[in-house]
Amino acid sequence: MAVSLNDIKTKIASTKNTSQITNAMQMVSAAKLGRSEEAARNFQVYAQKVRKLVTDILHGDGAAGSTNPMLISRPVKKTGYIVITSDRGLVGGYNSSILKAVMELQQEYHPSGDDFEVICIGGMGADFFKSRGIQPIYELRGLASQPSFDEVRKIITKTIEMYQNELFDELYVCYNHHVNTLTSQMRVEQMLPIVDLDPNEADDNYSLTFDLETSREEILDQLLPQFAESMIYGAIIDAKTAENAAGMTAMQTATDNAKKVINDLTIQYNRARQAAITQEITEIVAGASALE
Repeated sequence: MAVSLNDIKTKIASTKNTSQITNAMQMVSAAKLGRSEEAARNFQVYAQKVRKLVTDILHGDGAAGSTNPMLISRPVKKTGYIVITSDRGLVGGYNSSILKAVMELQQEYHPSGDDFEVICIGGMGADFFKSRGIQPIYELRGLASQPSFDEVRKIITKTIEMYQNELFDELYVCYNHHVNTLTSQMRVEQMLPIVDLDPNEADDNYSLTFDLETSREEILDQLLPQFAESMIYGAIIDAKTAENAAGMTAMQTATDNAKKVINDLTIQYNRARQAAITQEITEIVAGASALE
């Protein structure tokens, strides 16, 4: 019985240590989540302004249809997917949901695999595809929880160049969109060609006329790649926010489970200890009776 009590005490101590670790990780994720949400809100202001500027230049007064290749759909021979995951686990179902959805897309729309290319942001996604014989054409690991544009500039710029060089003819970004602390939504958004610049998005009472020192097409040649880069960067920030929320929720669940296990083990320990005491009393009483 003494060995059993020691085993239970060891389990309780081990579980308490685990709960302290998961509780600390939960607090770290909560702090990261707060900063990520602020960064995402700030970026949305910028993204809306850039989108409005591009839309006004493209559809403004006197504008004709642009011939910029980033705006024109071409015959699709290959489709590229940027898949955003985390670099590690301990984030609940964050990675599994996005990877499962991408594989379903591949099986439904690209069964042969010849017209399917992946660009991975996050080690979990890169390792997942490699283990299934799908070699990413580009990957980025070790991204910070609140990545600056400089951190992702290389992969974003490279992706735009791949599209311009017709390595693929469509580009989608697959990621988990942050809704709130407990909820995220898997999204697949088309980034290239840019097809969703609706002139009707502007306020009907607002109009803007540009005096352009160079041609409209030359400005769009410079502005559209930057606009596409901003959309991809926005998806990365959104995905990182969802990742931090998933990590916080997973660690909170782990901490709660650890507390429940500690409570159950404590009850088990007390019962075992009471049983041992009762056994000792019984043996003492039996020994005293035998001496009479």
